[in-house]
Amino acid sequence: MIHMVSNSGSEQGKFATPLGMPIGSQTYPHRQRIMNGDFAGLCKDLAAIGVRDLELCDPSRPGYERLGDGKQVKNVLDDHGLTCSSGHFTLDVLRTRQQEMIAWAKEIGMTQMGTSTLNGQMLGGVTTMDAVKRAADEYNKIAAEASRADIQQFLHDEEFEMATIEGDGRLAYTVLLDLLDPGLVKMQFQMSAMATIGDPIIYFNQYPGRFTSMHVQGVNPDDPSTAWRLAVGQDRLNWAEIFKAAKAGGLKNYFVELNWDLTKKSVAYLKTLNA
Repeated sequence: MIHMVSNSGSEQGKFATPLGMPIGSQTYPHRQRIMNGDFAGLCKDLAAIGVRDLELCDPSRPGYERLGDGKQVKNVLDDHGLTCSSGHFTLDVLRTRQQEMIAWAKEIGMTQMGTSTLNGQMLGGVTTMDAVKRAADEYNKIAAEASRADIQQFLHDEEFEMATIEGDGRLAYTVLLDLLDPGLVKMQFQMSAMATIGDPIIYFNQYPGRFTSMHVQGVNPDDPSTAWRLAVGQDRLNWAEIFKAAKAGGLKNYFVELNWDLTKKSVAYLKTLNA
């Protein structure tokens, strides 16, 4: 059951920072500024609107190679009162340059490293159980290596995770929750995917301790076309209940992942949310 509510001003609380955690921002929607060499300016602007924690992408991605010096990145973050607790890494770079990426992450201060998708074989939104098992086995090994460096590995949910398993009917995501080692791999819930993946409150309640973070976007689950077009709080979701379940489920952080205008509106809303 999707939990929704009308977000009128009278229903918003007066307490800042849901969960008592710093409001975070995934930097990918703002990557053009990083490509243009304005990472410091981006940090300044994010800090000014109330963001305190960033999620970066790995320096193998276009534009992010400018952030290849982890110590320099940490200095810029410190200059603007920001932390970076988490990062997204392509599966390819985790396969081929994991130790290098771990060292870079630790220089910056990350405690979590994840990938957006396991990118398994699929066709037309359908995959196989064998493909899901192979993907899970590989990612468990990657996560075990990260664990030895005191890094928590996590998995996001993109196309492969939203695929239906041939002859089974379940989502790959549901099966991955069983196949991935819960001690090694945590999950990052993507709100924009909830129309396919399902209600985050159910997941947080059903899998306590399994979800480490979430990407927050405004979305009306009965209209997937609204994803990426609504600020948090401009939708019909009951964010207070979502954050309540997230807290009970053990979430460590959350990141707004939207364009600049929607990020500003989302952060403003989150600062008023009683959760």
